[in-house]
Amino acid sequence: MGAPLSAWPWENLGIFKYMLYGPFVGRVMYEIFYEEEKDWKFSWCLQLLILSAVRGLVYLFWNCYTNSLFLTRNRQILKQGVDFKQIDKEWDWDNFLILQTIFATMAYYMFPFLQNLPTWNSKGVIAALIFHVGISEPLYYWVHKKFHGDYLFTNYHSLHHSSTVPQSLTAGHGTVLEHMFLSLVIGIPILGASLMGYGSISMIYGYILIFDFLRSLGHCNVEFIPHNLFETFPFMRYLMYTPTYHTLHHTEKDCNFCLFMPLFDALGNTLSSKSWELHKSYSAGNDSRVPEFVFLAHIVDITSAMHGQCCLRTFASLPFRTRFFLIPFFPFAVIGVSAMWLWSKTFLFSFYYLRDRLHQTWVVPRCGFMYFLPFATEGINKHIEQAILTADKIGVKVISLAALNKNESLNGGGKLFVDKHPNLRVRVVHGNTLTAAVILDEIPKDATEVFLTGATSKLGRAIALYLCQKKVKVLMLTLSTERFEKVQKEAPLEYQSYLVQVTKYQAAQHCKTWIVGKWITPREQNWAPRGTHFHQFVVPPIFAFRRDCTYGDLAAMRLPKDVEGLGCCEYTMDRGVVHACHAGGIVHMLEGWTHHEVGAIDVDRIDVVWKAAMKHGLRPLSSGSTIKAN
Repeated sequence: MGAPLSAWPWENLGIFKYMLYGPFVGRVMYEIFYEEEKDWKFSWCLQLLILSAVRGLVYLFWNCYTNSLFLTRNRQILKQGVDFKQIDKEWDWDNFLILQTIFATMAYYMFPFLQNLPTWNSKGVIAALIFHVGISEPLYYWVHKKFHGDYLFTNYHSLHHSSTVPQSLTAGHGTVLEHMFLSLVIGIPILGASLMGYGSISMIYGYILIFDFLRSLGHCNVEFIPHNLFETFPFMRYLMYTPTYHTLHHTEKDCNFCLFMPLFDALGNTLSSKSWELHKSYSAGNDSRVPEFVFLAHIVDITSAMHGQCCLRTFASLPFRTRFFLIPFFPFAVIGVSAMWLWSKTFLFSFYYLRDRLHQTWVVPRCGFMYFLPFATEGINKHIEQAILTADKIGVKVISLAALNKNESLNGGGKLFVDKHPNLRVRVVHGNTLTAAVILDEIPKDATEVFLTGATSKLGRAIALYLCQKKVKVLMLTLSTERFEKVQKEAPLEYQSYLVQVTKYQAAQHCKTWIVGKWITPREQNWAPRGTHFHQFVVPPIFAFRRDCTYGDLAAMRLPKDVEGLGCCEYTMDRGVVHACHAGGIVHMLEGWTHHEVGAIDVDRIDVVWKAAMKHGLRPLSSGSTIKAN
């Protein structure tokens, strides 16, 4: 058993912990339907529910700002990145809101002067400020120092400091004992002002929300407060802390203990001498590292636009699935995507480190369906070209094109840009060679026949040519005899007979290995025999319609175990898994290859790229094969 009050009493309830708000909701419903005279100003249950919701939004909005890397990348204080381990630790960051709602209810019944408060009383603001500076600040400072003693730190406060990179949600990550004490710190100014007869609803809302705002600010890990404010008004540095100031407390642990006012650290001789020097450095906003590798992605659809740390961090840490709670946010997503179409440039979305190399994901502000609009093609290519030129200018080594950004009809798999700019230092990679290798690795060792849709695409061509040389019969679905014959002639003469053109799905009704490179409908899937496995390289993936068949995920690979700072999933991929085209760019960078990988896939390099991926610790999600090993 842990120390007393170190664990939350509802920690095993999961999402059902929110049922603790049930009595408050019930009381509000009773007031709505059964009380004849309604005065919402005095409905304490309604006020507490509203206050709890708004407080949660304060922390979430701060978290969105912190993770909007296109705004904050140059002002990040700690550069490591928030990983899945920290996100999981802080999953129940909002426990304190439930606790303080319960405490507020107890206080309402215990102290009659909290009932029937007016909407506004200006004297209450002054009284609350006096109580805060005179009691709450020094009390917090003194107790916080005590929490850094051996026993209290080991059993309680170490949980809060276990978060490697502070973010706004880290402010709520603590034990019950700590948040009981913090409830007292918040309550003293409210109770004191109300006891003097100066309390008001506005004062309560204002004080608590400002308190939460400042706690989120201190933990946000982004230095946005200008240093010239303290140079112009030197006394301000003792009245207001900064994100840099509190981050120093998290990294060094023996300084900067104050709540919001460094004055008390100065009086207690615990103010770090680095505080103002580091603040000046970070607030300048010039501390930006050039990535070695960039994955150039795009938005898949409007709903998936919300699957990012800049929207909902916990949601982004899980593989994307359409969920009911996204419905209220959908109109905002539509507005956001529309605004990006009109005004946005390619932007930084996420990052991680692999062997001390910075990897970033940049996003072209376009949804998947836009790539099929004829009038949008030129604009999309301009975005991609500008991203490549920017990467070249700042010194990126490799930029890998995702999914539709390398569409053959759009830019020839990136060849358009390489031909247009022959002196590029950055290597442009479509990653399809490794994608083909991953798909081939999934094919059963004993397969003698496969059915291939999208057969004359870049990937389809490479898969067909590789398999035929392994004496696997490939049924290539295409209506174009000319394109089929062009692919067939690329195969060695003795293997050309293994490539067979088919024009209807009925031709595959006895084939149990389908490789899907072109979207197929449920009706077309019905031609597959029972027990068929659908391998896929089509975006978006096909519907899993057949219960008597199995469906593979998009080609993907698991990153090496030494990846650091990764805290978001790549679309529907599991944690630590990236699309094969992303992995292909990583291999290109780690190997130090100096050639571009654009246009058609070099079939002879499939095994070379695969072995390089294995050498660097990337692993397939499953392996059925080896067709490649044979």
